[in-house]
Amino acid sequence: MAPIPSKAEVERERDRIRRSKAFRKALSGTIYSLLVIAALAILVSSLVLPILQISGDSMDPTLKDGEIIVLLRTKKISKGSLCSFTWNNRTLIKRVIAGPGDWVDIADDGTVRVNGEVIDEPYVTERGLGECDLEFPYQVPEDSYFTMGDNRNMSVDSRSSKIGCVHSDQIIGQVWLRVWPIPRFGPVDRDWRA
Repeated sequence: MAPIPSKAEVERERDRIRRSKAFRKALSGTIYSLLVIAALAILVSSLVLPILQISGDSMDPTLKDGEIIVLLRTKKISKGSLCSFTWNNRTLIKRVIAGPGDWVDIADDGTVRVNGEVIDEPYVTERGLGECDLEFPYQVPEDSYFTMGDNRNMSVDSRSSKIGCVHSDQIIGQVWLRVWPIPRFGPVDRDWRA
């Protein structure tokens, strides 16, 4: 016959069982909270704030190869903003130069006019006509946007019939925030107006 435990031993065993139950309850609550947070983060990132990594130099110096950005999902795109859109199962990022119904004219030296007015382009370091097979002046079709990369000589964009104007159905959203690299963290200048 086993000896009867003392009152102190019973109390220690009861405390051990209580601590074990409290630990399991806290652990399961923490895991549940983390799962809910992860699910919400995935929903937000895919539905409202998609995250993309820049690949290529077509938007240099504004966006550099390897940087990670956050988009704001919207169909309301303004002139001068950086927008992301789909083309041939790829996601591209370009600057909106002109909107529906606008007239675009690009000179041989790369000077861009929209509706007859030269636009200020402080983000362009080297002007150029780039890959272009359009005849100017060119009118942007309804529900479409004329886009160009900031690195004009490296970018294939609306100046080429390969891509053409971006229809509003192709638009994913507007570039909002640069999150990587850390020294360049912050909002991406999207308030320029043509």
